Amino acid sequence: MSNNKTKVTFKGNPVTLLGKEVKVGDKAPDFTVLSSTLTPTTLADFEGKVKVIAVYPSIDTGICAAQNRRFNQEADKLKDVAVLSISVDLPFAQSRFCAAEGLNSIVTLSDHKSLDFGMKYGFVIEELRLLARGTIIIGKDNVVKYVEFVPEIAQEPDYEAALKIIKQLV
Repeated sequence: MSNNKTKVTFKGNPVTLLGKEVKVGDKAPDFTVLSSTLTPTTLADFEGKVKVIAVYPSIDTGICAAQNRRFNQEADKLKDVAVLSISVDLPFAQSRFCAAEGLNSIVTLSDHKSLDFGMKYGFVIEELRLLARGTIIIGKDNVVKYVEFVPEIAQEPDYEAALKIIKQLV
């Protein structure tokens, strides 16, 4: 069931987003995903921090890799901020990528098992069973402060707009 009004394309072709589209001002829905050690992880595990959620289709594409590198670079400089990198990749693939790239400031999380995050935030691409690209910023108060659904999945997110919001929150 699609509740999304947001229009997103993948290489120019429209895709259908499933789930409830999260909006600025919403109380951030809790979700369960798997960590790199296959441990169930929830939003509540990052209580007391600003949460930046980098959402992407697959770690094994150039744009997704660039997105993770950039957020890792920014995370190195931010205090009291958790950068959660979420895709439907298996935790093993996420860990392999981070090890190869030396990325250790982001927390990779897999929504592969149940699409719990994707459905609660409106990022599931029906046609591909992948997550759309985007950024969500959640304040320490667990209220959504920023949401970007990147309109063309083959493009990078607006890092500057996200960083501006993050800097206001820390």
